[in-house]
Amino acid sequence: MIIANDDELQGLKEIGRLCGLAVKIMAASLEPGITTRELDQIGRKVLEDAGAQSAPELCYKFPGATCISVNEEVAHGIPGDRVIQKGDLVNIDVSAEKNGFFGDTGASFLVPPGKPKTERLLRDGKRALFLGIQQVKTGFPFAGIGRAVGAFADSHRYTLIENLASHGIGRSLHEEPRELSTWADPDETRIMVEGQVFTIEPFLSLGGQWAEDGGGDDQWTLYSEPRALTVQFEHTVVATKNGPLILTMVE
Repeated sequence: MIIANDDELQGLKEIGRLCGLAVKIMAASLEPGITTRELDQIGRKVLEDAGAQSAPELCYKFPGATCISVNEEVAHGIPGDRVIQKGDLVNIDVSAEKNGFFGDTGASFLVPPGKPKTERLLRDGKRALFLGIQQVKTGFPFAGIGRAVGAFADSHRYTLIENLASHGIGRSLHEEPRELSTWADPDETRIMVEGQVFTIEPFLSLGGQWAEDGGGDDQWTLYSEPRALTVQFEHTVVATKNGPLILTMVE
């Protein structure tokens, strides 16, 4: 989507802020003993109370309002009976629609106490995201995002999941520009346009290179290959001549 007027911008800001708020409230409820289904219900209430609906349910009939991925799960974890334990690494990914506009955001959290290497991974996952966001500006190459994040990962001896990409968003959950790499991609030649809306969501890992399904009946949950702890941090942004405008940030 390329924003054409202020009404569109305000619509995107509203749903973006709401997605960010849902993640914040869910994270505040994250404690040992809660199930991922209970956590999902908290996020659903935030969305529905504001007149929004879950984008994964709306677009893909996902079996939950939000995606909650724990430890070995990288993305698209289905909310259910899994009980959160001390030391768990939990990713919360919220995308939603309201008045024809979509937002998408996510973050990873550690349920204390955690190991120092996991705490470092979380810290550096946030750093990787914002290094990518700093590359956003009208006329700049999309490849700059992947180069910046990839250089950071290499210098700190992390890997990146290279088959889970960022994407355009706005009037639908996934739209052009599709498959935006958060790793160095020599084939990426596209340029950011004024008002263009897209996500940035690097998956920083302690060794994982790919995401794959686990087989069996669950066709949603993705795991790293090889298995390794992985964090994801995501914002929806707009490219402007003054740099990035983050739509999913909340105080």
